[in-house]
Amino acid sequence: MQTWPGRSYPLGATFDGTGTNFALYSSVAERVELCLLADDDTETRISVTETDAHVWHVYLPGVGPGTRYGYRVHGPYDPASGHRCNPAKLLLDPYAKAVDGDLDGDPSLFSYPFSDVDQATTGTKPEPSDSLGHTMVSVVVNPFFDWGHDRPPATPYHETVIYEAHVKGLTMRHPDVPDELRGTYAGLAHPAVIEHLTKLGVTAIELMPVHQFVTDPSLAAKGLTNYWGYNTIGFFAPHNGYAGYGRRGEQVMEFKAMVKAMHQAGIEVLLDVVYNHTAEGNQLGPTLSFRGIDNAAYYRLVDGDEAHYFDTTGTGNSLLMRSPAVLQLIMDSLRYWVEEMHVDGFRFDLAATLARQFHEVDRLSAFFDIVHQDPVISQVKLIAEPWDLGDGGYQVGGFPSLWTEWNGRYRDTVRDFWRGEPSTLPELASRLTGSSDLYEHSGRMPSASINFVTAHDGFTLADLTSFNEKHNDANGEDNKDGESHNRSWNCGVEGPTDDPEIRELRARQRRNLLVTLMLSQGVPMIAHGDELGRTQQGNNNAYCQDNELSWMDWELDDERAALLEFARQAVRLRRDHPILHRRRFFDGSGTDELGDIEWLDLTGARMDDTDWHQSYARTVAVFLNGDAISETGVRGEAVVDDSFLLLLNAHSGALDFTLPPGAYGKAWTVVLDTDGSAEPGTVLDAGTGLTVTGHSVVVLTRPSGTPG
Repeated sequence: MQTWPGRSYPLGATFDGTGTNFALYSSVAERVELCLLADDDTETRISVTETDAHVWHVYLPGVGPGTRYGYRVHGPYDPASGHRCNPAKLLLDPYAKAVDGDLDGDPSLFSYPFSDVDQATTGTKPEPSDSLGHTMVSVVVNPFFDWGHDRPPATPYHETVIYEAHVKGLTMRHPDVPDELRGTYAGLAHPAVIEHLTKLGVTAIELMPVHQFVTDPSLAAKGLTNYWGYNTIGFFAPHNGYAGYGRRGEQVMEFKAMVKAMHQAGIEVLLDVVYNHTAEGNQLGPTLSFRGIDNAAYYRLVDGDEAHYFDTTGTGNSLLMRSPAVLQLIMDSLRYWVEEMHVDGFRFDLAATLARQFHEVDRLSAFFDIVHQDPVISQVKLIAEPWDLGDGGYQVGGFPSLWTEWNGRYRDTVRDFWRGEPSTLPELASRLTGSSDLYEHSGRMPSASINFVTAHDGFTLADLTSFNEKHNDANGEDNKDGESHNRSWNCGVEGPTDDPEIRELRARQRRNLLVTLMLSQGVPMIAHGDELGRTQQGNNNAYCQDNELSWMDWELDDERAALLEFARQAVRLRRDHPILHRRRFFDGSGTDELGDIEWLDLTGARMDDTDWHQSYARTVAVFLNGDAISETGVRGEAVVDDSFLLLLNAHSGALDFTLPPGAYGKAWTVVLDTDGSAEPGTVLDAGTGLTVTGHSVVVLTRPSGTPG
């Protein structure tokens, strides 16, 4: 086969219309072979002889899209020194844009014999069996795609409503999606799915991992799968398991078409990305890619014991965040997904690990520096999961400017308040108003707080109100996996019940949690299916359940249909009123004698210190002064809005609230009631009494410019 020297940049396989350039980084390789694979896995090996700054490169005229390939890297195998090269293992290109095939768990995937696992750390000769035919392979892709007039929606943060979803879970049971497209990117782009999202009012869909991932051998042995996908092996390739039209690069086109369809509907596409570790696991894991290419350059090893991996992720390994090769890999991947795949932002899994250059979490680490100076990545939405499993890993509020964060304290506080925990009011006030205690010190706005009550990890909204205990037996770990402290409340009975009073209380609690989310400053995130009452039957760790336990059930009874309609109303209310999604924190400024926000007791009077610190206090009235919003629109105009009165009763019984005096407003109109006893449209005069059912919320409003 004719070969040309090629170029050292860009890394990966790059088709230019007439041929393909291949470039691979390895600082330890002594020889590199590029392996082209026929359909029957017949292998053509090509010696890559050109190197430039540790990048091995070659250009092959006539080689184009659909070509399957891999690498064999010859170099040191010395686990004690951190080196694990093994040319018997066919390796994925770390920059592969598409991946074909799956792992089958064969022993040849590992560089040590199963009969002597100690050799994984002490061996001097790698296991020699060939992994070809048992592993995944890289695919050359066609980079050309007709984007037409595609433009990112670029929704401002404070107007964003995020919908966290799983490609397969969202679409697998949708009755209007054709069978052959269920569970795929094309299914996600189906008009019926997009219509559901637009009617709900979300502005961004946050997809659980779509980077190429693999199922752990231990799960496969149990007949389970890595359903969630937090086990990445390819940071540039759309997961081939979600492809409806083929795995030889077709998945790239299908993904792009899905993004284009979402953008046409005004919906941004955010990706949940896992740059903190890879699917190769610890020293006992398989040799699939990075480990066999340049183990010590990609992974963080234990100081003084390089045969073992330093792990802050709970998965066996952590990427080495002070390595130039790792930093380049991550940044090249991020830019690729923005510039070539047109995605609009990222949620970084276990982001505290990305801030660990050495041992401690450093908010000024090299990773943050290069993100902040990057003209592409710094301009998209960046969301951190601000914790990992290492020392000092809980970093809510600790990330620098540009970053928003999953606010775990919001989740915990709102759950505690609505299940009736004592002494939650002061904390609740901070969470409702955007968590200035966490974000203002770093110059960030309320939109730095990604507010959520539920997410993929943990109970669904329906299960949060139906179970006190986790029920994870289906996972095969004797119910030992998953979080045991869920801050949930089953409303009196564990699991399903036909008791009408308990069912109504649970339905009310779901509405309470949803409306609280929509009335809070910050950016709300809804977990897919919560608007439909999706249940996982008490499983709070369904990461391995690729079945109807995790897939959304689209068949609605009256109760679930009512919840969906309420969710739409709550999202619409937030969207239509700037005071419910302010860009700035409340600061006490106001009109006349009224502040921009006022906290009132049951009598309609301002709360004092005693009211705040009563351990039994589970009620509060919140006045949001629309006339004092103190913000300007995009054209510099003053922004005013209706004023709102929120009555929150987390007490077990009904309580009588007195509406505040006329200075706050002469008359108030009910717009939402999670109990249904206060009819929307009902007008109440200032000073009127209103009975609020236990465990419920009433939302009232008055027009701007109509105080007493």
